[in-house]
Amino acid sequence: MRSTLTALALLLALPAWANAPSPYAGMTDRPIRALSAEQQADLLAGRGMGLALAAELNGWPGPVHVIELAGALRLTPAQLAAAQRLMTEMQAAASALGARLIEEERALDAAFRDRSITPSDLSARTARIAALQGEIRDVHLRAHLTQAALLNTEQIDAYGRLRGYAGGTPQGGHRHH
Repeated sequence: MRSTLTALALLLALPAWANAPSPYAGMTDRPIRALSAEQQADLLAGRGMGLALAAELNGWPGPVHVIELAGALRLTPAQLAAAQRLMTEMQAAASALGARLIEEERALDAAFRDRSITPSDLSARTARIAALQGEIRDVHLRAHLTQAALLNTEQIDAYGRLRGYAGGTPQGGHRHH
């Protein structure tokens, strides 16, 4: 009886599901359908977009936030200059890769739009896109490695507390300095 009631409830709800708009409904007007304007802007600016959370949330500070917290971290002038150089280099490398990723996504979108995509073409295109995504993430994660090496233990702990990570650097892990 219970399974019959469940089946009946599903059948009654089916028309509502079938007529519900897709969460993708407004995306068909985008120039590159797989990327929002905000995502493209982030890629072109070399912004992190959460790609370095593995480092950030495990006690490896990033240069952008270190610069924002320079006073509270009591950075020396040399540390601040190094963080600024690191940020500039990271953003330049990520931005260049981001521009290439956008072009690959544009080409993939066009191949689907004009119906010229083939299985082998698809595999090659998605492999290039995945490689670029990995390279962009690598650039951001490496910046965290480099940044952590420029700070002392107290600064790394303070960074974690200032960023709201419950007491600073995770305990039990190795120290980066």
